[in-house]
Amino acid sequence: MKVAVVDYGMGNLRSVSKAIEHVEPQARVEVTDDPGRIAGADRVVFPGQGAMPDCMREMEARGLRSAVLEAARTRPFLGICIGLQMLFERSDEGGVAGLALLPGTVRRFPPEAMVDARGRKLKVPHMGWNRVRQTRPHVLWSGIEDGSRFYFVHSYFPMEAEAALVRGTTDYGVPFTCAVARDNIFAVQFHPEKSQTAGLQLLSNFLNWNP
Repeated sequence: MKVAVVDYGMGNLRSVSKAIEHVEPQARVEVTDDPGRIAGADRVVFPGQGAMPDCMREMEARGLRSAVLEAARTRPFLGICIGLQMLFERSDEGGVAGLALLPGTVRRFPPEAMVDARGRKLKVPHMGWNRVRQTRPHVLWSGIEDGSRFYFVHSYFPMEAEAALVRGTTDYGVPFTCAVARDNIFAVQFHPEKSQTAGLQLLSNFLNWNP
């Protein structure tokens, strides 16, 4: 099995590739910015960390857009953090257009809602562990208990235009979508590569997923 981890000059590329190698030692994992390598992979992971405008600019500059679009349309595709956000139509972060593979817009956490149940101010970015509620069954949730904690680092989240896309939600001041799925795409706002047992299980599920 060939797994391409898309290198667009940002993100936790090595930690993602090492986590995949850990759960599937037989997989051939390659961190690459070569469109041909991405086209030749059996599965594609688009990891993320950073700003959406930088992500889209670097993807264009490296000639990756077409290869990423094709992968997201034809093969098991896992988006992580920015890799989730760039699937939507547009982001408030820089007012940039995404790939528009999924309907919806990426929004910033609203400042007026950033308080916890006790009225204490919540910091943005949302950073650290939080519980994920599985809203719909999916193969990638197999073996992961509902309400498991995953690791987050982000200031923006998707406001999807179709409820059927949503596979997981989290609360941070406001409830927000943190996992979406359609056909061969599964994407998460959290970082499975940093989420210990639950995160590794999700990566293992992805490598065994045949949509």
